[in-house]
Amino acid sequence: MKYEAFQSIYDRAAQRHGGKQTIEQILNKPFSAEKLKQITDDRWLAAFSQKIFQSGINWQVVRNKWDGFEDVFFGFDIEKMLLIHDEMWEEKAKDTRIIRNLNKVMTIRENALMISECQAKHDTFARFIADWPTDNIVGLWAYLKQHGKRLGGNTGPYTLRAMGKDTFLLTKDVEGYLRQHKIMTTGKNTQSALSAAQAAFNHWHNESGRSLSEISQCIAMGVN
Repeated sequence: MKYEAFQSIYDRAAQRHGGKQTIEQILNKPFSAEKLKQITDDRWLAAFSQKIFQSGINWQVVRNKWDGFEDVFFGFDIEKMLLIHDEMWEEKAKDTRIIRNLNKVMTIRENALMISECQAKHDTFARFIADWPTDNIVGLWAYLKQHGKRLGGNTGPYTLRAMGKDTFLLTKDVEGYLRQHKIMTTGKNTQSALSAAQAAFNHWHNESGRSLSEISQCIAMGVN
């Protein structure tokens, strides 16, 4: 597979967004593995939950109520989440301090369980995330989708990016670029499409030394 040189992708993004100096100020860079490991696991559960609740509604509505979520769910403490019985979950889903949606509320328990299982094997969920190799980041997407609740589609990848884990995102612009260049030729969530996208990003990473996150952003900025 012949890929466009990353320098061409970067130059196009710079041309459309005020030059290289501006691009370097805009680019969101991922955390180091050590910094990722310092994030407490309750913050991972909170981040997954926030993205799940933001799905399908205005994101700011969720942000405005987030202090209420933190209160109602005890700061997303993993052990406390696993001790809550079914009736209490139903009561919490009716609390006016949060967005009342029982199905989404119940994902908090399921994702707390996923995190707890990772803690048993990796000491902390943060360590599990930090140690996952970025040259197979789509494998981490698949893990979150399989073992978590409502973490498929864009939810898992967007949460990873927001928390500092290096990942590309299959936004509309990035997917459009990959399809235009015949890198992705099947359905977005098929294994062949994800593997092809990963291979392309690995190539650009090896070529440029840039993170997957930076490459993804440069592609998107070159489209718009």
